[in-house]
Amino acid sequence: MSELQASYKTTVYQWYVVGVLTFAYLVSFLDRQILALMVAPIQADLSLSDTQMSLLMGLAFSIFYVFMALPLGRLADQTVRRNIIIGGVTLWSAMTAACGLAGTYWHLFLARMGVGVGEASLTPSATSMIADYFPPGVRGKALATYNAGVSLGTGFAMVFGGMVITYVSTSERHVLPLIGSVAAWQYVFFLVALPGLLVVLLMLTVREPARQETSSAAQNLSFHEVLSFLHSKRRIYVPLFLGMSVNTIVGYALFSWIPTSFARVHGWTMSDIGLGYGLIILATGPLGVFLAGSLIDKLHLTGQQNAELKVALLSIAICLPGVVYLPLASSGQAALMAMIPASIGPAMTTASGSIAVINVTPNQIRGQTMALYLLTISLLGLSLGPTAVALLTDYVFKDPAMIDWSISCVVLASSLFSAVMLWRCLQPFTEAARETVN
Repeated sequence: MSELQASYKTTVYQWYVVGVLTFAYLVSFLDRQILALMVAPIQADLSLSDTQMSLLMGLAFSIFYVFMALPLGRLADQTVRRNIIIGGVTLWSAMTAACGLAGTYWHLFLARMGVGVGEASLTPSATSMIADYFPPGVRGKALATYNAGVSLGTGFAMVFGGMVITYVSTSERHVLPLIGSVAAWQYVFFLVALPGLLVVLLMLTVREPARQETSSAAQNLSFHEVLSFLHSKRRIYVPLFLGMSVNTIVGYALFSWIPTSFARVHGWTMSDIGLGYGLIILATGPLGVFLAGSLIDKLHLTGQQNAELKVALLSIAICLPGVVYLPLASSGQAALMAMIPASIGPAMTTASGSIAVINVTPNQIRGQTMALYLLTISLLGLSLGPTAVALLTDYVFKDPAMIDWSISCVVLASSLFSAVMLWRCLQPFTEAARETVN
């Protein structure tokens, strides 16, 4: 680590940009995760199984997310990233509102696909911008702050969503101007679409940064050449992508099904679940990402260039005890306490993963590489996380009340596989990180 990086001083404006981008990420997860609190009313209105609901939470969102992430990532490497984000926020907010117009399963499925298209625009551009505002050595905290948007958005979805659902459930139908009568769960989608308008206004105040850390080896590459470059570094990227992406199954399994688990197993109301679980996520999520970012920066300053992977392995060890204990808990309160370590761990992994990808990749292809990373996460984590739990509940345990066992099994298997992949990546990652910095 250079003396310049070790003594680098950040400005208020740099952190303002991080704050705006983090708020955008928060809103994206608010729109994405609000569905987890409305499983029961949607299932009742549309006559859906757990597996069908899981497809709405995972596969529907990930289909276009997967297809759009790559072209949007390439645009992030070649054009104005701020404008890509503004367009994406506008689109996903409109599609979130469209979820409130859905009257059938397939209408809701298509609207959720549209939310994925818009959100695919955010992270490749946002992480690339942050990397250009902050050098290694201080970049970890900035990227970790951005990744706090995952837990903040999910936490707000739980707390705010629980309160809103309680409020709107006082009436079975609500009348909206120009739209007419909608069900309570449909009304919630219209409400959570509104913060996207504020994000657009804030993004207009953000300046596009100059690109830093360019590499002649990755200069003016076509997409095919980008893939060839990554393939030449497959000893790093294959285990890194697989390990981080499979671990993402953990977060999506928990975020998608913990509210339903508490309702079925412990008889909690959605208001109680939203408040209890939401507050834990709001507290432990930022704690986890800031802990990860700080540890990564400190380890980098001591010359440990695989710090991201070491922190990710630590996060897995923190998460597992709570998830293993979940189905054994004798009460809802005990199960809720188990969610504290189970929430800190995934937050640390989320931050470590994106920091790892950014730090080991040349600037000119960071957007595309991050898009490929998001594609892998979507194919494995977002698609399999919610659905694997539902399939175990519907077809293996064949008992809705066994959902906590399904969650525990999915998380345990995913975590162990992830740990093996990340351990294999330690040495090649160190070598690649040295090449990128130099």
